[in-house]
Amino acid sequence: MLPHTFCHIQGIGQKTEKRLWNTGISTWYDWQDPPPFTLASCNFKKVPDFLASSQEALAAGSATFFTNNLSSADHWRIFPHFRHQTAFLDIETTGLDERAEITTIALYDGDTVRTYVNGRNLNDFIEDISHHKVLVSYNGKSFDVPFLERYFRIKLDHAHIDLRYVLARMGLKGGLKGCERQLGINRGALDGMDGFFAVLLWREYERLNDERALETLLAYNIEDTVNLERLLVEAYNRNIAGTPFADSLTLPFPEPAVIPYQPDLDCVERLTRISHEHRVNLSSL
Repeated sequence: MLPHTFCHIQGIGQKTEKRLWNTGISTWYDWQDPPPFTLASCNFKKVPDFLASSQEALAAGSATFFTNNLSSADHWRIFPHFRHQTAFLDIETTGLDERAEITTIALYDGDTVRTYVNGRNLNDFIEDISHHKVLVSYNGKSFDVPFLERYFRIKLDHAHIDLRYVLARMGLKGGLKGCERQLGINRGALDGMDGFFAVLLWREYERLNDERALETLLAYNIEDTVNLERLLVEAYNRNIAGTPFADSLTLPFPEPAVIPYQPDLDCVERLTRISHEHRVNLSSL
């Protein structure tokens, strides 16, 4: 999709981009001076140089060139070009404030699931994430990435596709789980669980050294992560469907990921009851 993209040029929005496509300028290589119609808010004389820079950036594999120049809702456009260098990411924590700790991290590259557990191998994440150019998250720009940077004292300068913005433009809101439900994704035994439930699982693991609680937490964390790939492909295809290039650029849906952990149903039932009682108590205050 990137060679068809013009809305990363200052002064060219999506409406102007579509007008360019309709006049036969469907790729960077079709650009002509002067353009076929007036570009009121764009200095068209600078466009050829910017398109040359775009070609160089794509050839050099610079994903950040495009995410720096596209709106967050348009970052889906880079996905096929950098899919083999993309990591889907989600973290679980003990809370939301600065004193909170990371409990688990799940990382998925479209093929292999990797997990990191506090007290075991959490620091391995630093090396592993360095092998990727693009991060995909849901609300990761506001939460996951700042949390990781502060916790590990590192800088994650990857290109970042935050699906919160991509999906919101499509009218899909309500958090990750809400977007999944609207797109027909069902989590089975983990359906209805949320971040507070993840905190309870970690507490159960720490309090009782209960591996079943940890494995349930990892299954939940991984589900959050691998579902990002399906959501991104869905978003990509829906956006592509509104272009003249749908037939050639539509992506096949990914095969379901192999999740190495399964939730313990007894643990889920017990903590679901505790979670419900806690919420009832809070609502009565």
